[in-house]
Formats: sequence, structure tokens, C-alpha cells
Amino acid sequence: MTRLAFTGAPTCILTCIFIGALTAILPAPAAAKDSLGVYGDWAAFRDADPARCYAIAQPQRGSDSASFASIANWPDQGIRTQLHIRLSRGVADDAQVTLTIGTQRFELTAKGRDAWARDTQMDAAVIAALRSATRMSVSARAANGARFTDRYALSGVATAIDAALVGCA
Repeated sequence: MTRLAFTGAPTCILTCIFIGALTAILPAPAAAKDSLGVYGDWAAFRDADPARCYAIAQPQRGSDSASFASIANWPDQGIRTQLHIRLSRGVADDAQVTLTIGTQRFELTAKGRDAWARDTQMDAAVIAALRSATRMSVSARAANGARFTDRYALSGVATAIDAALVGCA
């Protein structure tokens, strides 16, 4: 869990590009307002209106730039560490979407390009799995019938989740 520090121009440039890319994938009204930090492959942000803090990452190469995985906290609604994944492709309403973290598998609820844990217990199990794994993937059958997999590196995920929790404490 190495924190990416702003120690030089190349690091700052890469960090700024990463934060800009993450901000660009979110709808304009929901664009992040405060960066809580970049931690390895993950970053954490805080929005004021509506109040929320979240850890977020883009999938590794090969996926479109609008895809992401996030763990969000919505303090005004009493929601902590809620999983949301924007898939690289849309899936049929009855599609099976499988999240694999290390050796653990979770069947997610999905609609269109969005997928979530089925309940708060699954959210908690996903967070626990994320804290001890190095890789995560989400697999499904797209609406056109083709199988696809979005892959994520988990370097920094635990620190980003913690930063998002503290950011909205």
C-alpha cells in the first residue's frame, strides 16, 4: 500500500492525468470536487453536494474510459462502503455478472452497464476480500451475447477506501 507522493514533475503529471481521467468519466454534476489522494491504482474523492466520498479505479488496459469500480460512502443516507461497477459493456437485464476478487466469487446485480452488490452483507464481504487481494475482475455476457471481462489491479485499494471513509466521517 504505497501512497503516490507528489515528489517530482513526472509523478505530478501522471497523477494529474489520472485524476483528470477519473473526473472526466463521471457525469458533469457528479464530478469530484476534492481529491483525497491517489494510492497506487486507486484514488479517493469527496463531493459536497450531494455529500459523498469514494474510492475509484479504472480497469486495466483494453476497456473504455467510462468504465470504473468504486466504493462509495453517502453519509446523509447512512451508506458506507457501497460497491458500484460501471461495466465496459451493457448486459441484458437477466445477465449473470461475476465479480472475482482473489479466489472469492460474488454474483452481482446488474442493469445496463451498472452492477452492484446484492445487499449490505455482500458489500461488506467484497470490502473484506478487496483488502487482502491483488487482482479483481468482473465477467459477464454482453447484451450482444459476447463474453467480456474487466480487470482491475488492487494496489492502493485499502488505503483509498480508508481515505474515503475518513473523508466523510
